[in-house]
Amino acid sequence: MTMNIFQQFHALATVALIAASAPARADELPEPLHALQKQGVVVLGPFASNTGLKAYAALADGRPVALYLTPSGSLIAGTALDREGRESDLAALETAVHPPLGEAAWKELGAGRWIADGNSSAPRIVYVFTDPNCPFCAKLWADARPWVDSGKVQLRHVIVGILTPTSRGKAAALLTDKNPSKALYAYEALHAPGIGKAMAAGERPRPLGDEGMRAMTTIPPQIAAQLDANAKLMASFGLTATPGVVWRGIKGEIRKRAGVSDAALLEVLGPR
Repeated sequence: MTMNIFQQFHALATVALIAASAPARADELPEPLHALQKQGVVVLGPFASNTGLKAYAALADGRPVALYLTPSGSLIAGTALDREGRESDLAALETAVHPPLGEAAWKELGAGRWIADGNSSAPRIVYVFTDPNCPFCAKLWADARPWVDSGKVQLRHVIVGILTPTSRGKAAALLTDKNPSKALYAYEALHAPGIGKAMAAGERPRPLGDEGMRAMTTIPPQIAAQLDANAKLMASFGLTATPGVVWRGIKGEIRKRAGVSDAALLEVLGPR
C-alpha cells in the first residue's frame, strides 16, 4: 500500500531487527545517548544523515528510530524532511538497522511463484508482493507503466491473498489462469483508472471490486500451498502490507520497502 512517511516509518520490519542488530558500546557513544540506553532504547551506531546533524540509528520498542544530536548537545528523535516535505533519511536509517539481505533471499524470490509483467530481459527486476484486492497495488501497477512499457523494468508479482475475505480466492484464480500475466494485466488495467481518480480527489481508495475477476470458492491444495508459501516469503522479508517491494539498489545491494510513494518511484524503479 502507498503510505505517508510516518506510516512507512512504522511499517519497517521489527522482530528480525532485534535479533540481527547489535547495540553500540556505551563508551563509543556521546553522553546524551547513555540515558536512552538505560531506558531500553537500543542504539546501534551512527549513520550518514542528509540533515548535517550527527545521526544515530536506534531501536525503540523494536521500531527503527533516528536520533539527531544537536550542536547544543540535546537529542531529537523523529523523521527528517527535506525542503519538499519528503523523508530525507529513511533509506539510510533502514540500511543502518537492517542487515543486508543476502543473495540466498534473492534467489528464493526468483525460484518462487510469481507473475511476470514486462520484458524478461529488462535490466531491473522488482519483486512486488501483490494482493489482487489491494488498491495501492493497482496504483503501483499504473505508476510503473512507463518503466515497464519501455523495457527498463520487469515487475514480478508474488501473489498473496491477505487483504480481504475474497483476496485468497482471487489470488487462486490468478495463479490457475491459463495466462496469469494477461489476466493480471487486464484486471489491474480495469481498476487502476478509478483508483487514480479517487486518490487525485483526496479519497481513500477502497479494495478492488469483483469486476473482471471472480474469486475461487474451492482452492486446489497445491495452489493453497503456493499462496501459503508466498505469504511466508513475504513475512520473511519483514513486509506486512501490500505492495511490498524488493529490488537491487545502484550498488547491487538488495533492498526492500513497504509501499511505494510517488517520491519513491525513482528509487525503486530507477531512471525513467
